[in-house]
Amino acid sequence: MSAYRRGTSHIPKYVNDPAFRFHEEVLTVPQTTVLPATDERVSRHTAPSVNQKLRDSTIESLRRFVGADHDAIDARIEELRKEWDIERTLEANAAAIALGGVALGILVDRRWLALPLVVTGFLLQHALQGWCPPLPLFRRMGVRTAAEIHEEMFALRVLRGDFGPPPDAPAALQRASLPH
Repeated sequence: MSAYRRGTSHIPKYVNDPAFRFHEEVLTVPQTTVLPATDERVSRHTAPSVNQKLRDSTIESLRRFVGADHDAIDARIEELRKEWDIERTLEANAAAIALGGVALGILVDRRWLALPLVVTGFLLQHALQGWCPPLPLFRRMGVRTAAEIHEEMFALRVLRGDFGPPPDAPAALQRASLPH
């Protein structure tokens, strides 16, 4: 299905060009895709119980800040800005193991060079699919996605009143704690 509707005034004139129609057909992507969207690929490959545990932890954190002063909320937001997300954790882990494998391959035995090969393959798998072997371990350890961290930051800004008067926080937190 085309992203453009012919005959509307906001469509550039070149859309009616036969060459464009050819490119349009080639570039059209089916609605189903093998690769998950970036913002959902990690949570899709995490056990539902782990996702719920992380969500419950976030809600508990938010409960501590209901009615808190601006300085306390500011301090928590600053902590969240420094929190490593799952992507950064996986990248640092892979880089450390790959560098260690290269060093061992050079200094000890060339067979160690297989380690960086395997690690970079897992990193590529994570980039494409959102899963790699250390992901479940890090998620169980409480490492969150950037989206999960930003959700908490946004909720804190709401509690702080950045977007208007704070809502009825206890009721909102009760609704948020319902399983999804």
